[in-house]
Amino acid sequence: MVSDITDFASLAPAYPEMVVAIGAVILLLLGVVLNKERSSLVAMLAIVLLLGTAVLVMARPVDGVIFNGTFIADGFARYMKVLVLGGSAFSLMLALPHAVENGTHKWEYSILVLLATLGMMMMVSANDLMSLYIGLELQSLALYVLAAIKRDDPKATEAGLKYFVLGALSSGMLLYGASLIYGFTGHTNLQEIVIAIANQGRSIGLIFGVVFLLAGVAFKISAVPFHMWTPDVYEGAPTPVTALFATAPKVAAMALMVRLVMDTFQPIAHDWQQIVIFLSIASMVLAAFAAIGQKSIKRLIAYSSIGHVGFALVGLSSGTEGGIEGVAIYMAIYVAMTVGLFACLLSLRTADGYVENISDMAGAAQKRPFVAAIMAVMMFSLIGMPPLAGFFAKWHVFLAAIDAQLYLLAVIGVLASAVSAFYYLRVVKTMYFDEPVRDFVAVPNELNIIMAISGFLVITYYFTVGSPLAGLAHIAAGSLL
Repeated sequence: MVSDITDFASLAPAYPEMVVAIGAVILLLLGVVLNKERSSLVAMLAIVLLLGTAVLVMARPVDGVIFNGTFIADGFARYMKVLVLGGSAFSLMLALPHAVENGTHKWEYSILVLLATLGMMMMVSANDLMSLYIGLELQSLALYVLAAIKRDDPKATEAGLKYFVLGALSSGMLLYGASLIYGFTGHTNLQEIVIAIANQGRSIGLIFGVVFLLAGVAFKISAVPFHMWTPDVYEGAPTPVTALFATAPKVAAMALMVRLVMDTFQPIAHDWQQIVIFLSIASMVLAAFAAIGQKSIKRLIAYSSIGHVGFALVGLSSGTEGGIEGVAIYMAIYVAMTVGLFACLLSLRTADGYVENISDMAGAAQKRPFVAAIMAVMMFSLIGMPPLAGFFAKWHVFLAAIDAQLYLLAVIGVLASAVSAFYYLRVVKTMYFDEPVRDFVAVPNELNIIMAISGFLVITYYFTVGSPLAGLAHIAAGSLL
């Protein structure tokens, strides 16, 4: 009996994952027992489970490597897990109002979000190529279903099919890269790989393996040129599902890429820096120009998310502790801005459904002044205008690039931000200066609360959460290195 207790205590670093897994099974059984009319209860319990797990991660920090070295818990993993859990919880909150209209009224929706979140948490703590792949696929399989959960909608079905096919391609690339790395180092454990690279040096086969592995991860963060799925899936999936895609999975995949390049492939930093710099420049430039011609608001947000991935990769390109700190801060601010943006989007609902095109938002400032004001704040923050949170997010990553003497990368980033201002300001112009074309229904209180919280954090970032967040990001980056 004592031995069993000791063995269970040794699993303490994985307690958050165990809580989410057990909670998902319990809610699955509860959903089977309850009828469909009580699906909102399952959703609310899932939100409580996610937020409670986030509290557990923060309140009981336990570091360690378990499961024969395949799972690691450190400060960086805890930081990113809190962002993942928060993003998933808020995406579920966004799905609750008018769940029938947006296709997320099924109780299975909440279970799939929990399972996807479990996969994301495993990705963040992956310390082996095998556990990395298991976490990534657990996340992806659940997200494929979520994209097509509105089965009577042809667009949603098309989105799920496109995501599945292209996701299978990216998984194949990632597995091929992992097999090459295993073949040339003889290890799948990330800590043993870095030692093997340091002892044996770089080789062409190893570099090919790194390229394919990072390409597979780049697909998950929708970095150019692996972004092709993003606009179609964002547009076709139900809006709350798009909110999930734009937040938690991005954080998990970015955390995975940071751990790979900054820890496992640190001895060949010059090689992977060229890959990351290319992904960063391509993402920033393509997103800035491709979004200009978009008429669909969700396609515009898709290209916006691609661009912000590029900005986050600017910090990673530096290969320094300050750069990792900048990425950590950027992802936290990005999640807050994205949640607020989707809360505004879901609030602009007409009798016929949710707004689809930018032109549908005409005159929103007259009909829904609070929603339009928060939407404008989010747009200005996404541009990076001071003193909003988005400015400080870009400040940290650009500063890291300048410290690493990557001046051209920083200049391209600033120019891309200036170009992106055009399509962000077009939304503000449509809401405030165009004549109303339709009436909007009443905004649910839940969305008003989320908009108020996100708007407050974005506006008062420097005076409220800026310093504590920077401190947490510094601790996270220090624990990784």
